[in-house]
Amino acid sequence: MNPTILFALLMILAVVFLMAMFAKLFRKAGPHEAIIVYGFRGTRVVKGHGTVIFPMVETWHGLSLELMSFDVAPKQDLYTRQGVAVTVEAVAQIKVKSDPESILTAAEQFLTKPPDEREGLIRLVMEGHLRGIIGQLTVEEIVKQPEMVGDRMRSTCADDMNKMGLEVISFTIKEVRDKNEYITNMGRPDVARIKRDADVAGAEASRDTAIKQALAARDAAVARAQADQERVLAEALSQTKQAEAQRDLEVKKAEYLQTVKKQQAQADKAYEIQTNVMQQSVTAEQVTIQQVQKEHEVKVQEAEIQRRERELTATVLKQAEFERKRIETLAEAEKARLMMEAEGKAAAIRAQGEAEAEIIFKKGDAEARAMNVKAEAYQEFNQAAIVDKLITAMPDVVRALASPLANVDKITVVSTGNGDAAGLNKITGDLTKMAAQIPALFETLSGMPLQELLSKVRLIGDKSPKPEAKAKGAAE
Repeated sequence: MNPTILFALLMILAVVFLMAMFAKLFRKAGPHEAIIVYGFRGTRVVKGHGTVIFPMVETWHGLSLELMSFDVAPKQDLYTRQGVAVTVEAVAQIKVKSDPESILTAAEQFLTKPPDEREGLIRLVMEGHLRGIIGQLTVEEIVKQPEMVGDRMRSTCADDMNKMGLEVISFTIKEVRDKNEYITNMGRPDVARIKRDADVAGAEASRDTAIKQALAARDAAVARAQADQERVLAEALSQTKQAEAQRDLEVKKAEYLQTVKKQQAQADKAYEIQTNVMQQSVTAEQVTIQQVQKEHEVKVQEAEIQRRERELTATVLKQAEFERKRIETLAEAEKARLMMEAEGKAAAIRAQGEAEAEIIFKKGDAEARAMNVKAEAYQEFNQAAIVDKLITAMPDVVRALASPLANVDKITVVSTGNGDAAGLNKITGDLTKMAAQIPALFETLSGMPLQELLSKVRLIGDKSPKPEAKAKGAAE
């Protein structure tokens, strides 16, 4: 083997050996402990790092810095300021302080002692201070203020713990007992008061619940009433709208029917007016025809002699001439009638859009014209015609007076035999008397005595003055 390689291997082995020796001599302190090193370099505390311990000239011991928890429960009874014997059980958490002086102090006190012995020493100190603190307090303070007892323990034990390099992290009382049931009886007034308060609170809660339920029921009833009222108002409003719509519909229907009836009435009135106008025209034409016939009759009477004289030579000619004139007269009358009918139809179409007042006016005008035509026609009546009218109307009047007797099925006549005024003669006599009162009835209806009316009638043969004579007489 090459000497160089061998030398290198030896050097590596030497380094490894030295490193192993150094690692064996190096000690590290964890975060939960402290290393107490003592020897030729004196006593020192290694905490949070490591150090080399030289063998044979130095040695080391570890000191735990962890929290120590143990029970503090004196076996003897502890007497309070009231003289009441109580048994107290507590839990204490104690640890070594982290500063080097406290660590060295704790190392002097407990480094070579086992944990049980170390906790026994600490417990004795704690129990002694607890006894003194309990003797200064009452049972009520101990039971009701355990934090205050813990605070006093920490403050009281602080000096003694510092002398041992320790500190009290916490002190908590777990239980306080007594043999005479003082604590139990002490809580009874509070229990009774609490129970009473609970009963009162329950009653008040029940009362408040009942009140709130009543208020809620009242609010619900009010809300339901308001909802019902709003519903009724909405229904009433809807019914009102429906009634108004129905009313408007009925009004429109009535207006439409009124318009239709009005137009129908206007058409009927126009038709009636046109009928009256046509009747008036026909009556006028009839009067004219009668006048023409009378004039022709006069001419015929005047020409009768000449006709007879020329009867053999001119019978056919005169007859043809007369027939021609008659046919022309009838044609003119027919033509006039057709024209009047055409005018009447045109006027009926125009009159459909006219107002009721114009219809009434036209009707009155037509009636006035008809009355004028009738008056003119009546002026042509002579005495015989008036008498004929009265006489021909008399049977109708007598028939109307006797019509009630036609409805009688059977008449029983009881006669006493006193002359002609008895029995059936009485009935016929009464009818005769009623018929005799007809002239008086005419006078009452016409407002003019019958004798005066007859005196104004022209005698037979009298003629009404010609239009030219009327105009001349008016001019004179």
